[in-house]
Amino acid sequence: MQAGLDELEATYNEDYWDILPVERMQLKQEVFLPGQKPANPNFERAEEKAVKAVQKHSIFVNEEEFNPQVDDAYLLLGKARYYDQRFVPALEAFNYILQFMPESDQLNQAKIWRERTNMRLENNETAIINLTKLLKEESEIIENEDLANANATLSQAFLNLEQIDSALIYMNRAANLTKNKETIARYKFIAGQLFAKAGQRDSAFVKFDQIIEMHRKVPRRYYVHSFIEKIKLFDNSTDSEVLLLETLNDLEENRENRPWLDHIYSRKAIYFENRDSLNDAVTYYNLSLRAKGGTDQYLRGNNYSALGKISFNQNKYAAAGKYYDSAMVSYVERSQSIDW
Repeated sequence: MQAGLDELEATYNEDYWDILPVERMQLKQEVFLPGQKPANPNFERAEEKAVKAVQKHSIFVNEEEFNPQVDDAYLLLGKARYYDQRFVPALEAFNYILQFMPESDQLNQAKIWRERTNMRLENNETAIINLTKLLKEESEIIENEDLANANATLSQAFLNLEQIDSALIYMNRAANLTKNKETIARYKFIAGQLFAKAGQRDSAFVKFDQIIEMHRKVPRRYYVHSFIEKIKLFDNSTDSEVLLLETLNDLEENRENRPWLDHIYSRKAIYFENRDSLNDAVTYYNLSLRAKGGTDQYLRGNNYSALGKISFNQNKYAAAGKYYDSAMVSYVERSQSIDW
């Protein structure tokens, strides 16, 4: 199972132009048919292990499961199907525990995972109702990591319904409950994005600064993008331009930030463009486009579009047209790669 989760993490491309999702899991476009085998062999092995355990140890009599150890197998079965994105079969596995094993010590975990699955099936309202009830009735006996999971799932469900204020409440709670440093950073980053979207700039800064202070305790991507998010929120009337340029220079010069140079160069180009230093702006937009490992198609589209605007304003219409054509290609490529 862990190998499959590691593969999901490794193949996931983060979209920082939108609010990050709670889970780093790329949704597939294809529809899974009943009886279809898992697409990921790691999850297939986990499912086979769970099925064998159920077949060997299940004691199902008169609509009740009498072997309490089977709940672990059904929980594993549901998780394997969930991560393989066969959500209806996953729901069946979690519901088995809830329906036939009322004394299971995995009952609350099964409830939380059922609602994560309901959310994936776009039953957000159902997930909100059931998780709110669970937290109201059982929060004192649920372990903190499971509570964090429940609150984060609630936050995502509210976010799916574009209820930002409610999403913020539960995301903050989730960040305070988990002990996993990477998860803390992700939840705080999402909270910062939500505050920014709600127009609460100072609160957003607090969240991004908390991540920056964690520094080497968290994945570098959250550290670097926390600076970038703060730069996006720069206010000419209150913030220091000197400090802004120093921050951009520090980010650019730090060798550990090489994987994110496309974003850093682009923010520096915007800095110069906003101050009419157009030659420097053009230089940095081009550096962003040529940055090694840059895969953000929307960023490339923005860079080309900015270069097109600069060329157009300088009466270089042929060059502007080529830049705008390149921008359109980049935007189309991004739209094709997104799971709407």
